[in-house]
Amino acid sequence: MTIDNAHALPEHDPNDPVESAVVARLARNWGQRATVKKPEPDLDTLFDLDKRDYPDELLPFADHDCFRHAPEDQQNRLRAWGWIAFNKNVMDIEQYVVNPGFDLVAHDALDTGIGDTFVVAVHEAMVDEQYHTLMHLNASAVTRRRRGWAMPNNALPDVLTLRRQRAATADAADPRKRAITTFAFMTVAEISISSYLDLISENEAIQPVNRATVRLHNRDEYCHASIADEIAGVVYDTLGPDDRRHLLDGLVDAMTAFSSNDYSTWRTIVEVIDLHDGQTMIDDAEHDTGRSALVQDFGGIHKLCKHLGVAGEMSFDWA
Repeated sequence: MTIDNAHALPEHDPNDPVESAVVARLARNWGQRATVKKPEPDLDTLFDLDKRDYPDELLPFADHDCFRHAPEDQQNRLRAWGWIAFNKNVMDIEQYVVNPGFDLVAHDALDTGIGDTFVVAVHEAMVDEQYHTLMHLNASAVTRRRRGWAMPNNALPDVLTLRRQRAATADAADPRKRAITTFAFMTVAEISISSYLDLISENEAIQPVNRATVRLHNRDEYCHASIADEIAGVVYDTLGPDDRRHLLDGLVDAMTAFSSNDYSTWRTIVEVIDLHDGQTMIDDAEHDTGRSALVQDFGGIHKLCKHLGVAGEMSFDWA
């Protein structure tokens, strides 16, 4: 079963391997490919004190005079905080956006009738997500340890995608709509998170331990994207017209949140490090209409929606 054959879900027969070949293969190979099954790298050995912790290209204020003229120590603290915030974003999304969505699938809360192969694959993915959280937690810890700066996660607000998801579920009319919203945000996160991780993994100018952490995480996410893609097609095919519309709107809402710079986090950071004119710098960056979105590649979601024949029905700029 693939998206190309309309996600038809056969009756589940435990003696007949008729479910998705893609998902079945991923489930069988989990022990060989999952990062949770691999030896951990020595993060302290990998850490290079001379490398930057976060690329300037991802700082929404990198070209602002306030940043450019700031003392080198404060510039480096902003970069280190950028990495801490990046990790917190990943961890919050994994814990509070992705896993709740996978949990809905695992318990078939949307009445799709999925069988054991999907359920096993989803549970394996949820184990992966817990380990990814630990990986990013360790990466932040080694940065604090080697830099000698506190930079606690709890100094930062909840991440933008999580805030938007909570607002959207609170606005949902009933429990089923809330479940569909939760599923939509999970789908966008799992299919698109590789694009977010690539912002770090492909930048050789920054800290090797940071790139290694993200690269290891990303290997699993390419597999998770296939799982989420398959499940999204199955779910869509089982929904009625009103629920389908709600799902598509949820995908747009999630992509908008996922692609945006989180200026609330940056406001907190410049306040914590007491950067002179830092709030003005963030104001200027936030209101710069020429600034690009943080994550711009939603090719996986676009491909899914094209296969479903609904890409043109969504109020999202795919360009």
